[in-house]
Amino acid sequence: MTKVMIVDDAAFLRTVLREIVEGMGFEVAIEAGDGYAAVKSYTKYRPDVTIMDITMPEMDGITAIKRIRELDSSAKIIVCSSMGSFNLIMESMQAGAKDFIVKPFDRSRIRESILNVSKK
Repeated sequence: MTKVMIVDDAAFLRTVLREIVEGMGFEVAIEAGDGYAAVKSYTKYRPDVTIMDITMPEMDGITAIKRIRELDSSAKIIVCSSMGSFNLIMESMQAGAKDFIVKPFDRSRIRESILNVSKK
């Protein structure tokens, strides 16, 4: 079973994503509320896929992606952010993200992204 880590500073969004991810048959291994906690949790739980917000306290998503990829160059990270500018998408991909989903998102887009990224 694919283990997923959800990283977002908004508890409500983590809950929504958890319901979507678990409803699709994936396991939510851990949740984190900021990039710092995400890096620490990644090290402990080694999820198959991470869904990461960009704008968060303590450590932003771009920095967290870079740190996680330093620990595990094969980490599969999907960015899920309301800030979908071309520059931010490019910066996320250059940091090591495998996909970018713009909020508000469609449930099927989450599933498609997890399936595609987990195959890579």
